Amino acid sequence: MPNFSLPDNVFEAAASRFPTPFHLYDEAGIRRKARALNAAFSWAPSFKEYFAVKALPNPHILKIFQEEGCGVDCSSECELLMAERCGFAGEEIMFSANAMPPEEFDHARALNAIINLDDMSDIDILAAHGGIPETICARFNPGGDFTLGTSIMGSPGDSKYGWTKEQLIQGMARLREMGAKRFGLHAFLASNTTDNSYYPKLAGILFELGAEVSAACGMPLAFVNLSGGVGIPYRPDQQEADIAWIGEGVRKEYTRVFGDPEKATVGIKTELGRFMTGPNGWLLTHAIHEKKIYKNYIGVDACASNLMRPAMYGAYHHIHICGKRDAQNEKVYDITGCLCENNDKFAIDRPLPEVKLGDLMVIHDTGAHGWAMGYQYNGRLRSAEILYTQDGDFRMIRRAETPEDYFATLV
Repeated sequence: MPNFSLPDNVFEAAASRFPTPFHLYDEAGIRRKARALNAAFSWAPSFKEYFAVKALPNPHILKIFQEEGCGVDCSSECELLMAERCGFAGEEIMFSANAMPPEEFDHARALNAIINLDDMSDIDILAAHGGIPETICARFNPGGDFTLGTSIMGSPGDSKYGWTKEQLIQGMARLREMGAKRFGLHAFLASNTTDNSYYPKLAGILFELGAEVSAACGMPLAFVNLSGGVGIPYRPDQQEADIAWIGEGVRKEYTRVFGDPEKATVGIKTELGRFMTGPNGWLLTHAIHEKKIYKNYIGVDACASNLMRPAMYGAYHHIHICGKRDAQNEKVYDITGCLCENNDKFAIDRPLPEVKLGDLMVIHDTGAHGWAMGYQYNGRLRSAEILYTQDGDFRMIRRAETPEDYFATLV
């Protein structure tokens, strides 16, 4: 089920203090996710979660994860700067980027971050921009389709990311000659799956591959980064991923390949974003316009600039109306924004209780890839971000943009 952990009076209190639209994040919920993940992998040597900054790039959120013992995964110069200004350094940072300006390697190396190379050609670029570190990581792409049972979960062969197996064996041998002393492996083969068997199957693939590459190149495997991919139940009929079950499944694969985790030395890392913050964020918006032509339309004061996923992917986000959670779904609406684009819709043919102008509508599961994917098309500006603190208060952690922000970069 979409996250109903907060009662409507919290949303109503927030909307009474801050003008809509805005994203609201639940600090207590985020901390619970971090603690559940850490507990699920407490058996694993040198376990660390590297929160994917791209999911929710706000320093206040990153500090929460820092307090919970997590690191950060960065994929750009600005994300590195944000991590640095939050006090992350060294092995608290994983730098996983592709096709980026080479100078970003310089910054990542200056922070002594763990470097995750996306391509074999990055070896020479890194050598010229910061040098080869003693611990290096590479992203694996097995090609073809990735399946669980009879279901195709992803198509790595169509993905722009990662090295082939043959490149890994050759590249790690070369990196060893250039000064590397140990290596890590990383892979992302499925996106947003709530199938509990995904992480264990991926772990088995990477554990076996790591052992093979290590034997071939003569360099020890330091860690395996299982990356992201563990998803959330956007739709009401979807089940939530069981992170405790997942952690136990990975432990079994680890023991099968490496033996007793208390004696083995291969570390485990994760790089979850959506799983950590997605369910603990909501976009609050008011119904401001009603239109009846061939369909019933409700216009809200948010638009795709505030949440792009429905327009970009046709993604489902659950919507409820404050004060009407238990009301019957009497009508069918398209819920739309105000952009001059016909795909600017948060819901299409969505059964809902009757909507009245002024109703406060709550769009669920916007805590990851929500505000982060915002843009300024049509001169519609990005919204504020509000933190519902664990002591029951509200704190603005990013103000809404103003027209002056929109014009500020013009020369």
